[in-house]
Amino acid sequence: MSATLPFQSTSSAAKGKAKEDDAPVAFELPWVEKHRPRTLDDIVGNTETIERLKVIARDGNCPHIIISGSPGIGKTTSILALARALLGDNYKEGVLELNASDERGIDVVRNRIKTFAQKKVTLPIGRHKLIILDEADSMTTGAQQALRRTMELYSNTTRFALACNQSNKIIEPIQSRCAILRYARLSDKELLKRLMEICELEKVPYNEGGLTALVFTSEGDMRQAVNNLQSTFSGFSFVGADEVFKVCDQPHPVKVQALIKDCAKGRVDPAMDALGELWDKGYSAVDIVTTLFRVVKNMDGLHEYVKLEFIREIGFAHMRILEGVSTVVQLGGLVARLCKLGMKPELFVVPKA
Repeated sequence: MSATLPFQSTSSAAKGKAKEDDAPVAFELPWVEKHRPRTLDDIVGNTETIERLKVIARDGNCPHIIISGSPGIGKTTSILALARALLGDNYKEGVLELNASDERGIDVVRNRIKTFAQKKVTLPIGRHKLIILDEADSMTTGAQQALRRTMELYSNTTRFALACNQSNKIIEPIQSRCAILRYARLSDKELLKRLMEICELEKVPYNEGGLTALVFTSEGDMRQAVNNLQSTFSGFSFVGADEVFKVCDQPHPVKVQALIKDCAKGRVDPAMDALGELWDKGYSAVDIVTTLFRVVKNMDGLHEYVKLEFIREIGFAHMRILEGVSTVVQLGGLVARLCKLGMKPELFVVPKA
């Protein structure tokens, strides 16, 4: 009996360990979804357009809508919030959402969308079923042609809301049937305010430089800003400028700014050394030239006329790099041209009108 006791105790311990391993692990939601606005009042930016949507939500007579704009600025969120405001408790029954990841060829338009449009749903007076087509500009021309007729036939009971990055990829007949709302990129103040709110809610330690770096790297894209915030906090437990640029893997603006200052003073050797340092870290030519443009655009120390000349040269270099000439020689040529401009004293004198 005594010989079997150790064996029995080991097996019971193993069972206990197995039960612990089988326990469900609590996965945290991505902050983009966790803090996604649910109502039109909570949406950040594009105030005038959101006010128009609030009027539609209040009055109830929703037209067909196309919302166009850059990624991550609240197009899909606005449509979903509008659908909740219009339909309330009937949201699940009265909304069909199809994303770019779904199959949206002619067959889907003829079958799934048509079936939903024909479905009887009890809704309040003045309310309509809503079909949301996200990334509508990726639909084929044939599918859009089939959609045009469906929009006409079932307009009494069903309205369409299309979100797209470029409205010119939507065929003209659909554009003429819809009210087109254009969303702009979010301003730095709007991004900063929202990021500070999320930091307070999630108890994220940060400094001012960290939030400024998040705003700089996101370029008006709220989704990217929030994702970068979560990634930085998960990796470093603190949001500072250096931590953000490590996570985003972009050239540090301070080093790029030093390079620009050397160019403005015509100092070729230090500028080329700074460029070589960035290149050796593995940054692509597109990353470097894009950061150069953004730093020059927002730089205070440069004269306005010099800034324009620098931006012109950076623009030409960017164009050549996008065409495939993405070598360090191309970037070296850009630095040489900027240094040559910096050595021209006439550029520092504003020409008289």
